[in-house]
Amino acid sequence: MPLDAARADVTASDVLAASARLRRYLPPTPLHYAERFGCWLKLENLQRTGAYKVRGALNALLVARERGDRRTVITASAGNHAMGLAWAARELKVPVITVMPVTAPAVKAQGVAFLGATVRQSGQSYDEAKAYALQLAEQHGFRYLSAFDDPDVIAGQGSLGIELAAHAPEAVLVPIGGGGLAAGVALALKSACLSGTRASRRVRIIGAQVEGVDAMARALRGDSTPIEPRATLADGTRVAQAGELTREILSRLLDDLVIVREAELRETLVRLMLEEHIVAEGAGALALAAGRRVASRHKVAVVSGGNIDAAVFAQLLLETRPRPPRPPRRRAADPFTPNHGTAVASTDP
Repeated sequence: MPLDAARADVTASDVLAASARLRRYLPPTPLHYAERFGCWLKLENLQRTGAYKVRGALNALLVARERGDRRTVITASAGNHAMGLAWAARELKVPVITVMPVTAPAVKAQGVAFLGATVRQSGQSYDEAKAYALQLAEQHGFRYLSAFDDPDVIAGQGSLGIELAAHAPEAVLVPIGGGGLAAGVALALKSACLSGTRASRRVRIIGAQVEGVDAMARALRGDSTPIEPRATLADGTRVAQAGELTREILSRLLDDLVIVREAELRETLVRLMLEEHIVAEGAGALALAAGRRVASRHKVAVVSGGNIDAAVFAQLLLETRPRPPRPPRRRAADPFTPNHGTAVASTDP
């Protein structure tokens, strides 16, 4: 569906407004230093509903309420956006219908139902579920809310970047499916609105995609033809076509995009659990998997979610044998805490 021309824009000011809007509902998520990876982690797996997606969903519903738009909202989602929207709808008492592919992880479908949203399952992929959701929206006059290619959703995801701004990382690694998170974070951290803060120094925004699930990487090279994405542990990033608005933003603001092999992703996810005691889903470990290819003393990888089926996780633990980590290097003074400490850092502005 083409973007509404009247709303097909999102600015850093929108991100700042979203951050202020969401503060009442969503506490900042913590930063954790993963010494064996040499990387800070932004733990969105500890967010409401276990993933960052609630930021964009809640902001979109709050903006709609401000505009007086009281329509039923329908969305298509591989799982996390549906859960975030269901949680936001319950808080704001908005009717919501979520369309999920039949292949969606059971833990996500069950989570949506628990939160009280209407769940319909259709198609084998996100894009097939999206086609059905758009059909229902047209038939019944519902408002279709994209999981990533919507200005209010992008602005809400950007609130994560606002939380990082005060810590002034040199590089931020973000998983990319449709591109909503990366676009919002890039707008937040590269904004003139943040001039005068520690984030005003140069920060690199680096995307991460799985090999064969790289619609955005292709789109940024000029090829927007829909792809047939491979099956991947990072099911939340498995989209056939990059978003229109997200592609435009990332073409201006994304510094690099790293393609990760499936085996690297699986090993990283298992290492996160065994070495850092952090449970991530596939997409949640993707940015960290890309981090080994990014040279930076002060980098942050976004652990975007932790909603993984127990059976899938158990099988990964049985099948994956990570290589022993290298001995940790002596770490430079920590720029994220006032006393150069090594504990989990607060992300309060």
